[in-house]
Amino acid sequence: MATPLPPLLSLLTLLLSFSSLFRPSLPSSDSFLYGGCSQTKYPPNSPYESNLDSLLTSLVNSATYSAYNKYTVMGSSPQDVIYGLYQCRGDLAMPDCATCVARSVSQFGVVCPQTSGGAIQLQGCFVKYDNTSFLGVLDKTVVLKKCGPSIGYNVEAMGRRDAVLGSMGGASGPYRVGGSGDVQGVAQCVGDLSMSQCQDCLAEAIGRLKSDCGTAVYGDMFLGKCYARYSTNGAHVYSKSDGPSHGDSEKTFAIIIGLLAGVALLIIFLTFIRKIFGGNGK
Repeated sequence: MATPLPPLLSLLTLLLSFSSLFRPSLPSSDSFLYGGCSQTKYPPNSPYESNLDSLLTSLVNSATYSAYNKYTVMGSSPQDVIYGLYQCRGDLAMPDCATCVARSVSQFGVVCPQTSGGAIQLQGCFVKYDNTSFLGVLDKTVVLKKCGPSIGYNVEAMGRRDAVLGSMGGASGPYRVGGSGDVQGVAQCVGDLSMSQCQDCLAEAIGRLKSDCGTAVYGDMFLGKCYARYSTNGAHVYSKSDGPSHGDSEKTFAIIIGLLAGVALLIIFLTFIRKIFGGNGK
């Protein structure tokens, strides 16, 4: 009797699962920084839930070709309208941007179950949705502040830190980086802000970094619509090169898929041979 198909599919599924053991570790752009949720919840199987699913799907799809986008999903009633956006870090490659946004969206069910609004910030991307419009609205609320251990007041180190922060504050555009010696800095506004709003937001974030983190070896200041970060002595690395490169990941995964395809073809061939000889033996 010929070997049935389900065991073959089961074996292929097992091989695909086993291949995940050989994939390179996720780059740090996927690591979780913070999440926030609204107090109100939507009922399950409601029009709002359907609109939310539609919105999040649109965000994930858009991230495959754009580093920023915003959407409004209209409803049959005002309470079913939902607003959302995502933004990836300015140096992130598009495949990594898409992966980051998809990972962020996948965490809403755990971080913000059935809430009418939510926001998640990963190292490499930011995603937010709400039933109240926040698009184009400046928000300088502190949502995350981290200051590293103090390195003591080192005039030279603090001078470089202040110079890097000052250069980012005086730069233009929503994504800004700076560096001087062993000091690195990065800052970014959410894409729905105007240039004047962006400048206002970053001035606040940079000013708070200086006042709140003082002589810390690193500092992270995330406001509602922008962030500024600095690092000294390699305490943090604000770059997509933190983890495996996208090209290396693609090559490794391509090799795995090739091996799996070869094994699958071998199994199909052996099954075919068994069917022929099994039939002749009857």
